Amino acid sequence: MNNPDTSIDHQAGASPDGRSSRWQSHREERRRELIKQARKAVHALGSDASMEEIATAAGTSKSVFYRYFGDKAGLQQAVGEVVLSQMQHRMREAAQGAQTPREGLLAMVSAYLQMADTSPSVYTFVTSHAPGDPAGASESAAGSALGHFFDAVADMIATPMRSHLGGGRENVIGYWPKAAIGLVRNAGEQWLSTPDSPTKPDQETMARQITAWLCVGIAPELTTGSQTKKLSANEGL
Repeated sequence: MNNPDTSIDHQAGASPDGRSSRWQSHREERRRELIKQARKAVHALGSDASMEEIATAAGTSKSVFYRYFGDKAGLQQAVGEVVLSQMQHRMREAAQGAQTPREGLLAMVSAYLQMADTSPSVYTFVTSHAPGDPAGASESAAGSALGHFFDAVADMIATPMRSHLGGGRENVIGYWPKAAIGLVRNAGEQWLSTPDSPTKPDQETMARQITAWLCVGIAPELTTGSQTKKLSANEGL
């Protein structure tokens, strides 16, 4: 005779039903495919594409996207988790071959600009706020793909900067990583949104300029003693 308690324990510890497992696997695969299709749609239609437009381009209905992602903000975060993870991986990979701290910063900035420039519409889609979201909500919310991305990048760029400054300068680092991220992001996004023209710097030039701002500032010659004295004499400081 079977022991009822043993039977119950066996059922409780049993592996999930095969059909349930297959359904979950199918759902995850479908979600990945929808993210892929949404990314293609945004690349083609622009960052302001509506859920209906994205769904039509994906060959399905917007109700399917709402079922899997809840709303547009949920879709933005889901696509962002994929896109930003790839950007983070590429930046880390680019910095590994650097010979100096400054080269490491340049490699990361270059990788960031290059990947964002591959599809500015997708980049804007995953870094902007969905309609109705309060400003900053995406970045401050726990679990935000965007917040995690920029936190990770801040940590990444702090490492070569510590080496660049040398020992005993930890207090100088302080707020610098987050401030640096603001500079990189804002300069990069302004560069992305600037129409092509003879005066617009190319990607390599922009990366070198941003890296120079990070390492030596906007007017390094003003930090020398002779230049400071000359400036003081000329401007009555």
